[in-house]
Amino acid sequence: MQYKITVPVIILLCIVIVFAGCTGTQSSSGTATSVSSSGSASAGDNLITSPTDSIPDNNAVSVTVQEKEYDGKIHVAFDGGKGQSLVSSIDVTLYRSDGQIMTTKIGTNKGDEVILEGTKNPDKPDRVVVYVSEMNGQTYKVDDALRPYRQH
Repeated sequence: MQYKITVPVIILLCIVIVFAGCTGTQSSSGTATSVSSSGSASAGDNLITSPTDSIPDNNAVSVTVQEKEYDGKIHVAFDGGKGQSLVSSIDVTLYRSDGQIMTTKIGTNKGDEVILEGTKNPDKPDRVVVYVSEMNGQTYKVDDALRPYRQH
């Protein structure tokens, strides 16, 4: 009798552990992590923008992505908003025109920022994509645009 209950409990525990996945937290250092592009996708494929998500008004937050500066740097800052207290993480991905992909996190406090190292080619823009994840598990793409070289 004991055996009939033990086996399903062990199987259920294994299933719960598999679905739990990685639930640890990551600290934000404000530095970009470089990941080289792979597969058959070319750099041009990564420079195609797509629509952003609509965030409910009571969860709205703002992230500012500036133009690429003369030295290739792109500043990304969290501006806060009504839903600031609901934000669990902010992920920023830089798709450089030379094919490199860099990913980093921004802190969740108003004014937190990161500086991305874009390309220094004035003729080719880089693409920046920003995802905001909330504590309820919902993730929104809040910015996806090409960042051209700043014109003087």
